[in-house]
Parts: sequence; C-alpha cells; structure tokens
Amino acid sequence: MHHLSLPRRDFLRRTAAAGVATWLVPRAARAAKPANEKIKVGQIGTGHSHATKLEVYRESPDYEVVGIVEPDPALRAAAERQAAYRDLPWLSEEQLLNTPGPQAVLVETRVRDLLDTAERVVAAGKHVHLDKPAGSSLRQYRRLLDVAARQNLLVQMGYMYRYNPGFLLLRRFLNEGWLGEVYEVHGTMSKVLPPDDRLRVAEYSGGIMFELGCHIIDQLVSTLGKPQRVESIARHSAPSDDTLADNVLAVCEYPKAIATIKASAQEVDGGGRRHFVVCGTLGTVQVLRLDGPSVRYTLDRDRGEFKKGTHDVSFEPYRRYVGDAADMARVIRGEKSSDYSYAHDFDMQETVLRAAGMSLDA
Repeated sequence: MHHLSLPRRDFLRRTAAAGVATWLVPRAARAAKPANEKIKVGQIGTGHSHATKLEVYRESPDYEVVGIVEPDPALRAAAERQAAYRDLPWLSEEQLLNTPGPQAVLVETRVRDLLDTAERVVAAGKHVHLDKPAGSSLRQYRRLLDVAARQNLLVQMGYMYRYNPGFLLLRRFLNEGWLGEVYEVHGTMSKVLPPDDRLRVAEYSGGIMFELGCHIIDQLVSTLGKPQRVESIARHSAPSDDTLADNVLAVCEYPKAIATIKASAQEVDGGGRRHFVVCGTLGTVQVLRLDGPSVRYTLDRDRGEFKKGTHDVSFEPYRRYVGDAADMARVIRGEKSSDYSYAHDFDMQETVLRAAGMSLDA
C-alpha cells in the first residue's frame, strides 16, 4: 500500500552510510505463529492519552493480553479504576520482557519515555506498537529503527487514521491515479485541551502540532512523501498563563504541490471539523469528520464504480486501532509484510518535528 518516501538512489545511499542492514519493510516474524494460536501481548505504561486502546487487544480474537506495567504509583492507581485494565496482572518491566511468551509490547508511556522504553523492548526481541509521536529525538528514533530492522522486528506507529476507511478509500483513488497530479493538500486537526493537558503538551516547544497534528502529517507523508521544505508558524493564542503553542500552521512545499496543516488546542468544534483534503488535476477527495469518517469526492470522469461529478460516501461505524491490531497480527504470523516501511516512518517523524518547529539534532 505504502512505498518509500525517498527516491531509491537517495534511500540506498543514506541507509548504506548508516550501516543499516535492511531498512525497507519489516517482514514476517522470525518464527511465524499458527493462525489459530493467539499472540501474547503486554503493555508498558498507562500515561499516554491513548493507552486505553488495550481494550481493542483484549477483545480481539488474535491476542492474549498477558499483563501490564506501570511503575508510577499515581498512574497505576488511576489505571486500576479503568475498565481497560481490569483483572489484568500487574508486572514489572523486567517480568514482562524476560518472561517467555510475549511476542509484542504496546508502549503507552508518557511521550518523554516512549523511545527509551521502546529501545528496551526491541533489545528484548519483541515487536513494538509505539504510540505517537515518536519522541523528540530524531537520532534516538533512527537508532530504534536501525536495531529493529537488524532483528526484523515490527515497530508499528500508533497513528490513529492509518486504517480509517476514509483514508483507505483516499489511498485507492491515489494508487489508481484517479486524481491525476496532486497539487494541493490541506488538513485540520484540532480540539479543546483542558488546563492540565495544556501543561502536559507545553513540555514540548512544538505544542499542539507535535501532540495532535502529527496524525494528519502521517497522512500527508503517505500522500506526497517527505516535503522539500517546511515552515512552521506557531502562536500562543489562548488567554491562559501556560506557554503552549496552541495555534500552529505548517506549510509544506513539494516540487509541484503545496500542503497546509493546521492544529489548534482551543477550537470548540475541533473534533467535528477535522478533515483532510487532496486536490489533483483530475479530481478531489475530502475525508471529513475523521473520527466518524465520510468522503466527498469529485471526479472529472467515471472511475470504476465511482461516477463523474461530486458524490458522498459513508461508512459503517469505525473504531480506532482495530485495523492496526489486526494488521500487526498478520505481520507477526507471517501472512504479510508491514504496510509501512522503516523509511516512511523515519521521514514521517522528521516531517512532524519540522512542522512543529522542533530541532532535528536532539
């Protein structure tokens, strides 16, 4: 589905210079699991805003959740009151990583601890589902991917729209060439952050773009690859005493296209107005209301079962991360390769940092 976002010559030169063994696509697990055998998975951390996705794995027929790790007493006490963690064994990290059986680990710590934790998981020979964004150090993220690639381990990023049906339909239009040459992309990803969350996100200079805008930057890089140039325009606009960059615009330049990505931490109808639009010389696709998606497309001629003109497509109710969990299971069982290369995810993280106005040298 997704291809390398670097020209092949540049990609091979860069990976060779870094001494990377294989940085293309994570393949099947070294010992594929039988289709009828559940994959044992654990989770480290409950501090991430998406940590309760563990419910998806508990309900999936593909997985057996063997335990959860949370060393912070306050976070553990709060988690013990949540249904997502009810009746699960609480383990130390050493117990989870050293006990035979678990093949994959969900890393759901606070953002500042994501990469350190993921490196320990990969060092223990486990596949990783790593929540977003992939920390603030591009060097450390590259090191994680290098080690994972040498062991043929999956590092699946937790960007919540990768298996969203609206974006899957957009991918089909793009892959079929039905939109012609893409010249414009724009997206908006906003919400209202309460005061405690504003303080948490303000830990990073990239603010709301780093925290939230990363989800649709992932879709931008899937659509057009890594931009040639990125300009980040950040403002603190709310009447609050924190330092959060809560109103951020990224302008991304490509040889024949311009993309704008907007993220705000104070839009009252931010969730309802989330959207992603791709305009090409032969048509346009708008993915609307991203968390309960619909698609409006316009085509200059009939394309397959899609008719000329402007039409709306609706979908059955969509639940985040169900598709991600199912795809991870298929990769671990050796039924397919990952849809996302290490190179794509590295380019994505670099673009997130640039869009958020953050350093690439950390």
